[in-house]
Amino acid sequence: MKLSRFKYKLPEELIALHPAPNRDESRLMVLHRDTKKIEHKIFKDIINYFDEDDVMVFNNTKVFPARLYGNKEKTGAEIEVFLLRELNKDQRLWDVLVDPARKIRIGNKLYFGEDDLLVAEVIDNTTSRGRTLRFLFDGPYEEFKKTLYSLGETPLPKFIRREVEPEDKDRYQTIYAKHEGAVAAPTAGMHFSRELMKRLEIKGINFAEITLHVGLGNFRSVDVEDLTKHKMDSEQIFITEEAANIINTGKERKKRICAVGTTVMRTLESSVSTYGHVKPFEGWTNKFIFPPYEFSVANSMITNFHLPYSTLLMMGAAFGGYDFVMDAYNLAVKEKYRFGTYGDAILII
Repeated sequence: MKLSRFKYKLPEELIALHPAPNRDESRLMVLHRDTKKIEHKIFKDIINYFDEDDVMVFNNTKVFPARLYGNKEKTGAEIEVFLLRELNKDQRLWDVLVDPARKIRIGNKLYFGEDDLLVAEVIDNTTSRGRTLRFLFDGPYEEFKKTLYSLGETPLPKFIRREVEPEDKDRYQTIYAKHEGAVAAPTAGMHFSRELMKRLEIKGINFAEITLHVGLGNFRSVDVEDLTKHKMDSEQIFITEEAANIINTGKERKKRICAVGTTVMRTLESSVSTYGHVKPFEGWTNKFIFPPYEFSVANSMITNFHLPYSTLLMMGAAFGGYDFVMDAYNLAVKEKYRFGTYGDAILII
């Protein structure tokens, strides 16, 4: 499978810059894999496609305010620092990306906030853009974390070309987010409102929660034509015994198992036995799913309309069938669906 096959013409104005006014009222395209039928709905209509004891699997990761702006010592040059993950709690060490990277070297100090509220020292170069920072902070850990997060802003993807607004703090997050650690939101889950979750619960749909701390790898461009040569960034995943039991019971009863988003699908496919059962797991995954691929767990999937050449589009095409999904994308452009993180949704069944 070649990268060039995931090109389609996406007009700039179809990339959603803001979320729909109500979470569950974005548009929904329903793709029926068996009949190749396509329906146009509103997201809250999703309830009509699920019955009692079907299972929806959600990613309960929580996005933290990962983007900071600081100044370099002496020159005062503005530096963007993107927090990727905490490496050592006691030493205040963080794995970060810096931009512009060429200006930052080991030993440089960076200052953040008014009156240099926070100071960091570059102690390691991990990649051309990546660095390890040690934050110099005297005080308890909770106070440090609070200070760090007060300086950060919601890490909207770069293709949303606008300033971060107050509503993003709430809307660039699912309503069931629990475990902090993501630098990008699991976007398919952002369409679920409290009312819709309640209605699904009343209908008897079972919910299972897994955790995958979404990294920036989701937005990293694929720069090889042969997809087998692309390497995904590793992301941390957690599957509890309780979640595994809910999913496996649903499978045994031949119920609909719905992966809410590509991150859920990747997590499930990273921890599956030869019999197609999900195993409790805690670790890392760098699984890259593209067509053709045999899925073992979920038999339905909710995802957003993703950008051309993205690994997220590739996974959707692997699940729905390459030709069918690419035809649906071209139809979505014609019908002016909204694309990207704050865009509309697809249900593939």
